[in-house]
Amino acid sequence: MNSSTQKIKKNLSQLFTLKFLTVFLISVPSAIIAEQFNIPLAWFLGPMIITSIAALSGLKIIMPKIVLSFILIILGLHIGNYIDQNLFNQMFDWIWTSIIMLIYIIICILVVAKYLQKFANYGNKASIFSAAPGALGPLMILAENEKTDLSQVATSHLIRLIIIITVIPLIIVNNTDNDVLLNGEFNYLAQNHLNLILLIIASLFFIFVFDKIRVPAALLSGTLFASGLLQITDVATYKLPDETVNFCLLILGSSVGCRFAEKTIKEIANNSLHSIVATTILVVLGLIAAYVATFFVDTNILTLILSFSPGGIYEVAVIAIAFDLDPDFVAFHHIIRLLFILFTVPIFLRVLEKIKK
Repeated sequence: MNSSTQKIKKNLSQLFTLKFLTVFLISVPSAIIAEQFNIPLAWFLGPMIITSIAALSGLKIIMPKIVLSFILIILGLHIGNYIDQNLFNQMFDWIWTSIIMLIYIIICILVVAKYLQKFANYGNKASIFSAAPGALGPLMILAENEKTDLSQVATSHLIRLIIIITVIPLIIVNNTDNDVLLNGEFNYLAQNHLNLILLIIASLFFIFVFDKIRVPAALLSGTLFASGLLQITDVATYKLPDETVNFCLLILGSSVGCRFAEKTIKEIANNSLHSIVATTILVVLGLIAAYVATFFVDTNILTLILSFSPGGIYEVAVIAIAFDLDPDFVAFHHIIRLLFILFTVPIFLRVLEKIKK
């Protein structure tokens, strides 16, 4: 209990540090400049690029976990607006895309791990952790327990995330008529604001429960469950202003850049080439999986591409919200992806141990 209290105090204290203030001082202008140049998802890519450069240049910056947690709850409440009884009826059709997801993950690990072993001299375990399409946080814990090269695993995933969330918005902008979602007609102030309080309390409860039973992405999945439950039972519903999407984009983009704070340019350079090749393989396999999925569900191909993106659950979810591309479908498949990865990677490791024996 004392340890938890210390963690909370540490996170709260980080809100008032120069490191966190610096993130805002460089991120907001970069978002505005990116918007002036009509860069897709300017409030995401601008902060991500500038904080990545700043972190690699040695500037002391930090994204407190409490801020990121708050943003992920907002993100969950946004997606929760899409949850209704029809969604649950559609989930039966998503069984097939879930099976495709499992096959996609297995093929990704087999192909990319083999590439990293042969051409990048990765160890067997490091290649498996690095080849998995996402789930960096849980995989880092597993990798540490397996005494694997954490630097290789983390750098591979971070470079992949940067590439994915830079390229995907460009693909969407060039292939959709949807603009970034902003609804100026809805009267947000006329809502029952007590509903928002109920949603937040329910979200915090289910986040706690999901975290205890180790459900992947508890912050997002817990909020989604709470929001969906209260909305379907007509207990509470609340629509957040669409402008808050930009704030989510800013924090998530900056958060990605801040992850490079403990990395060196040499580390990035050593892993960049093979990470780019590995990412290309994963993206191509994801595109193939998305195409195969079109034979089983009547869903926009861009939504499927987002759903089979090899990583970045929160970043991809906010992109789906911004462009109104079935955020509930996308979030569901990314949570399933995390579950499958956490299920398959230990199996691959056990098989590897048996082969060694």
